[in-house]
Amino acid sequence: MRAARFHEYGGAESLVIEEVTDPHPGFGEIRVRVAAASVNPIDWKLRAGALRQFIPLELPAVPGRDAVGVVDAIGDGVQGVSIGERVFGLGGVTGATAELFLLSAWAHAPDTWNDEQAAGAGLAAVTAMRGLNALGSLAGRTLLVEGAAGGVGSAAVEIAVAQGATVIGTASERNHDFLTSLGARPTTYGPGLAQRLTPLVPHGVDLALDTAASGSLEDLVAITGDPTRVATVADHAGGQRLGTHVVNAENDSALLSVAAELGRRGHYTPRIEQAYPLERIADAHAHAERGRTRGKIVICI
Repeated sequence: MRAARFHEYGGAESLVIEEVTDPHPGFGEIRVRVAAASVNPIDWKLRAGALRQFIPLELPAVPGRDAVGVVDAIGDGVQGVSIGERVFGLGGVTGATAELFLLSAWAHAPDTWNDEQAAGAGLAAVTAMRGLNALGSLAGRTLLVEGAAGGVGSAAVEIAVAQGATVIGTASERNHDFLTSLGARPTTYGPGLAQRLTPLVPHGVDLALDTAASGSLEDLVAITGDPTRVATVADHAGGQRLGTHVVNAENDSALLSVAAELGRRGHYTPRIEQAYPLERIADAHAHAERGRTRGKIVICI
């Protein structure tokens, strides 16, 4: 099969397209013929070697953790899915930007999503939902999402709105119309946030979700009045220091199924800033590494 790989840690230019051995599903896994895969911050951080002390890789490695495709092989112990069905989901921390990919968590992709949207849903939706779930019931509450225009943040906004929350989202001014389209009330991030929130939510903010790791956790704790009313999926060190909820993504088929059902109902549509062909994966990684992505970047295989 064709895949993108890097043979050593380095910049986006280290990515090459080459023929590699086909993977085969083990117990509890399925293999998909990939239509599209997403680019997440962890992908370029792994490629650059920024996480080598925590997540060492066996090189060469194929970047990518989530994808959408058609099932073409099923491992032992798997039920509820058949050859030929279209699914999206998560595998290991590498492997997705290839013609074949092994999933250990998946759900049937809703017809309301095209392949690019389904490719962008897996990691973003699971991360967002784990962060939101840590905060408890959202119905009737006011939620502040820090970094609301990114992949995880935009997913969190739509999912929280679907659960009955009033959502305030922070982003640069160029993304305020985007946040409004998701159902959030937009404001800018940075110093003075508490003062900017007053006219938007005179009765205050109940809960906050940090998806940006922008150094704002102390402000979020002050705004909500309690570190247990704040969750972070991005600033683990800060969250542990302050006593907020600290959340990691997990390969969770149940959460993927919830995301898919929200998609079928029209309550969650992954937003795609740009799609690149596999041959331009270096451009896609460079784009992601610059930051300020609106929604997701995906690779079409």
